[in-house]
Amino acid sequence: MSGNIHHILKTYWGYDSFRPLQEEAIQSVLSGCDTLALMPTGGGKSLCFQVPALAMEGLCLVVSPLISLMHDQVENLKKRGIAAAKIVSGMNRYETEIVLNNCVHNKIKLLYVSPERLKNKMFIEHLKQMKLSLIAVDEAHCISQWGYDFRPPYLDIADIRTLHPYVPIMALTATATPKVVDDIKDKLLFRKNHKVFRNSFYRSNLAYMVFCEDDKHGRMLRIMRKVKGSGIVYVRNRRRTKEIAEYLYTQGIKATHYHAGLSDKDRYMHQQRWLEGKVDVMVATNAFGMGIDKSEVRYVIHMDLPDSPEAYFQEAGRAGRDGKQAYAIVLYNNSDIDTLKESFQNNYPPLSYIQNVYRGVCNYYRIPIGSGSDLTFDYDPLEICNTYRLKILPFSASMKFLEREGLLSIPEKQDTESKLMIMVSKQELYNFQVTHIKYDAFIKMILRMYGGVFTDFVPISELLIAKTLHYKTTDVEALLSDLNKMKVVSYKKKAIKPQIIFTSPRVDASYLYLTDSNYKELKQNALSRIEAVMTYVRSTKKCRSNMLLEYFGETSNTTCHNCDVCITTRNNNKDLRQQIIDILKDTPMTIMQLAEHIDNVDDDAIATTVRNMLEYEILDMDSSMQLSVR
Repeated sequence: MSGNIHHILKTYWGYDSFRPLQEEAIQSVLSGCDTLALMPTGGGKSLCFQVPALAMEGLCLVVSPLISLMHDQVENLKKRGIAAAKIVSGMNRYETEIVLNNCVHNKIKLLYVSPERLKNKMFIEHLKQMKLSLIAVDEAHCISQWGYDFRPPYLDIADIRTLHPYVPIMALTATATPKVVDDIKDKLLFRKNHKVFRNSFYRSNLAYMVFCEDDKHGRMLRIMRKVKGSGIVYVRNRRRTKEIAEYLYTQGIKATHYHAGLSDKDRYMHQQRWLEGKVDVMVATNAFGMGIDKSEVRYVIHMDLPDSPEAYFQEAGRAGRDGKQAYAIVLYNNSDIDTLKESFQNNYPPLSYIQNVYRGVCNYYRIPIGSGSDLTFDYDPLEICNTYRLKILPFSASMKFLEREGLLSIPEKQDTESKLMIMVSKQELYNFQVTHIKYDAFIKMILRMYGGVFTDFVPISELLIAKTLHYKTTDVEALLSDLNKMKVVSYKKKAIKPQIIFTSPRVDASYLYLTDSNYKELKQNALSRIEAVMTYVRSTKKCRSNMLLEYFGETSNTTCHNCDVCITTRNNNKDLRQQIIDILKDTPMTIMQLAEHIDNVDDDAIATTVRNMLEYEILDMDSSMQLSVR
């Protein structure tokens, strides 16, 4: 089997060898053991289940929380010639059933689903008939209430084991504390012979830096000019992604931006420009980075404080995957601490506020108490907030809590193109064309333009069809809708607006109660993580790398020698003054220019030393702020 997996790795991915712990984790599931793999961002977690999926008979079921991540992985597998599919919200019954039938008939090797799908009756009935080889749980920390991104639907994963009790489970995550590790094993019902593989979270090439800075834009520019190369800048606000990218352009640095509010086309275009090196800097919210494979990122700068050490570690870990020197930098000031606290309050509004949001949403859609189950509407959160004078941030958080309680659902928008499948046989279609001349030329053009429409849903472009036939786009949509009504085709027009689904009958908001695991415990855990972030950035005595290692349950007897704390400590024991004298003895320069010539030293430490040298008349400063040796 070992030779087989190396052949698979080379054939489909082109690699000659596995990364550390990949092969051990793969051999574990091949031997039938439940397996937990903890690998930092960029450690190659996906291969740990994709390779054994190809080495084993049957189907690998992959549970993943993000539609965008599922889409990217499925498309990448298909490009490698691997039969992969996904089932996501927004797919109609015909489309879903085709995928499930292909799985039952062993035509698919990897099927990606969200955890919510595991409760679907049609899915369960087909699952019983599937020959499963492996159950892979990606982002497994989501199953733990102690994790930073707890999702109650993940708790349903263990129910699959009653249907396929002998199929091993592989759980994967990049960030998990010891408490979360134990919770993952418990919630997934790991068997006694399970194995845990943990890569050290230590990154010898990654220098963690934290600077308390009022002029964050200026410090960011100095970092970029000193470090150079490709980088990521993380901010909280969508608007600021564009503002900072435009600011960088005015300073001669090529940058683009990314956030979830951009169209799919723009997100892809901006991402590709950065991946291909056409721009150096990606300014983004935390919506960017999951599943992105770019090894030569030289720095990750956080212009705002993250909500948790887990989120920070995952985002910072996108720097230096090539093993070369890289930097993970946090720029903050006292107002950022206040913003972090305010964000916590917005993310965990009082129960009375959540009750008021639920009442307002139900009233907006005119749903009476006891009614509304399975009703779907266009969803415009800003319109609802304006109607009831609600603030968008606590409103959005409240909606997530209502989703966790199973009262409503807001599917991710993922249909960026229309889809079509012919629902009748070729003979039946021919007979239809003979008796319905109006549609004959139209159907013939569809068959010429799109292959596979008899066996699967295929993406189509109404605009392209219209141009080919010299029709109006509205005429093409009308013809497709007619054929859909006659059940000749199944036509799924791309979604234009987000949707909201009421998954349960409306209850009286006054009696609405959120279970502790969906609110109280989550709130306490989130508060602990925010306090850990504040401790991390405020500390000036302890090695940054060791602080992160300890948070994730590792200990280290040595310091990293790379972080700002270690460097400051080291420079306190060296003659920084002599270094400054050596630089200035031939060429006068400003403090900012001087800082660019001194590597791995905090700008504040340089400024303090320069002030002392001016006071003791070791240095002079002229009217243009140029420093020189006296």
